Amino acid sequence: MSLPDGTEHWLVSRHADVRAALADPRLSADDTHPAFPRLFPLPPAKGALSFLRMDDPEHGRLRRMLAAEFTVRRTNLLRPGITASVAALLDDMAAGPPPADLVQRFALPLPSLVICRLLGVPYADHGFFQSRSVATLSLALSDEETAAAFGELAGYLDRLVADKERAPSDDLLGRAAARVCDGELGHDELVSMARLLLIAGHETTANMIGLGTLALLRHPAQLALLRDDPALIPQAVEELLRYLTVVQRGTARVTAAPVRLGGVTIPADQGVIIALHAADRDPGHFPDPDSLALHRSARQHVAFGFGMHQCIGQTLARVEMEIAFARLLDRFPGLALACDPAELRFRDSVVFGVQSLPVTW
Repeated sequence: MSLPDGTEHWLVSRHADVRAALADPRLSADDTHPAFPRLFPLPPAKGALSFLRMDDPEHGRLRRMLAAEFTVRRTNLLRPGITASVAALLDDMAAGPPPADLVQRFALPLPSLVICRLLGVPYADHGFFQSRSVATLSLALSDEETAAAFGELAGYLDRLVADKERAPSDDLLGRAAARVCDGELGHDELVSMARLLLIAGHETTANMIGLGTLALLRHPAQLALLRDDPALIPQAVEELLRYLTVVQRGTARVTAAPVRLGGVTIPADQGVIIALHAADRDPGHFPDPDSLALHRSARQHVAFGFGMHQCIGQTLARVEMEIAFARLLDRFPGLALACDPAELRFRDSVVFGVQSLPVTW
């Protein structure tokens, strides 16, 4: 396939081939390679790169430092706080007259609250980092505007991390700052980690809550199933993740050695685009893939990626979505879209989402 910059790359789209590609260490995430596909403008490589843009052993070294923060056990300890935040946001929304924008009143603030609490980022600054995160991921802004937003966010986190290195706090960044003091981790490496976790920790989940609610409202029979059987919520979240796959531009790689996929040998030093959304709509793996079917067993979706670079925060994202959808539907049994679906506007971004979602009840 060809990209707008004129470069040509290999496209991997079948579910089995996508999982094989994502699990193959010969497909490198090193985006400094000249053949690496430029799916979207990459911020300037100042300081340390994100471990998402690294291969092992460096990728593994940095990822292992975070692994204990995202275990099922530690994530479950966050459930009471997430549940309380969901209840407070929904109560606040219910206190005002309908319609309300579900994105601004619920879908966006919830993941922001959770990731701020987890990382140790002051929630009072959420307006700043949300706007810079949106700009960093935008496909509608110029390269200069994207780079400026990226630099402002990096500067903010550089100062925050420096404060935690001077006085480590009992939160993820504070515990990681202690590693900097012990010489296990570099300052710039921690700033890069913080940037990745802050952006990914609220952007993807916020868009999934907004789009997921829209999908349920557009499929009333499926919504009725969920209302009749709330125990279906975890399975429904997996199906919504598959059905929506919000990272819709896919994942880019470059071959460090020849790789055979789907009966085709891709030579070394070739760009490869791994289409996550196509894999999640592969009729060879998911029957009738364009239908939203909440009873479907969709656990093998690749919305979080697969292999060594699979989303480290996926357990937290699942917990947030499960609580959010369960409480939202329980709190507002008459929830309905408050506009013509044709009037909705969607984000021109690396992470797909709806800009606003007017709802009534």
